[in-house]
Amino acid sequence: MQSYTIGQAARLLGVSPDTARRWADAGRVVTHRDEGGRRLIDGRDLAAFSVEVGKSAHLDDGEPYTSARNAFPGIVTAVELGDVAAQVEIQAGPHRLVSLLTREAVEELGLKVGMRATARVKSTSVHIDRT
Repeated sequence: MQSYTIGQAARLLGVSPDTARRWADAGRVVTHRDEGGRRLIDGRDLAAFSVEVGKSAHLDDGEPYTSARNAFPGIVTAVELGDVAAQVEIQAGPHRLVSLLTREAVEELGLKVGMRATARVKSTSVHIDRT
């Protein structure tokens, strides 16, 4: 399973590294250390935590969370495979994005819970790029 540094987790959650570090220090998200002493967060733990953060996100300035060119980098929080179709959920900061796509596309991208991905939005279609 992929692990994320505090800085990577902060970018995926849409917060500063200091905020992510404080959350880790407070025990809100579990970390472990690599051989170099860096704190890492397991992808599945970060996925679950990002859902929690997304549900409680309140922006102080009232402005919507936006990204350039309708690209929403985030973390995969759920993958449901059917015989032909699939559903993928991504938590991008406070946003939960859901895409319906083919099972073949999910398998080609190798999408799994806990990995980084970018949802690209145009009109009513959401395309997933593995990042």
